[in-house]
Amino acid sequence: MFKGMDMNQLLEKAKAMQKQMQEQQEQGSEKTVEVQVGGGMVQVAMNGKLEVLKIDIDKEVIDKEDKDTLEDLIRAGVNEAIRQAKELSGGGMADMFKNMQMPDLSDLKFPGK
Repeated sequence: MFKGMDMNQLLEKAKAMQKQMQEQQEQGSEKTVEVQVGGGMVQVAMNGKLEVLKIDIDKEVIDKEDKDTLEDLIRAGVNEAIRQAKELSGGGMADMFKNMQMPDLSDLKFPGK
């Protein structure tokens, strides 16, 4: 069918890759990231399930006259925590695909072509 690889080998590789992806996601969901923005004035802790565990706001940044700055700091902290938490569960995916050997499909013929 494919040069140097039969369909059973391809299915086995796909199953192994799926299992490895599930394991990485499970491991990532158990980890926590902690992010500081604004020189540490706002801190956000998030787990790999993208659940916010804690937001800590320094008293000095709380100003009724400057609500926009506080909102920007919280938004920046949460967005950075999300970015880092996503890496926990998917960070190894690129390495997994890089090491996967795909069959040569250059000789594959399609009906009607």
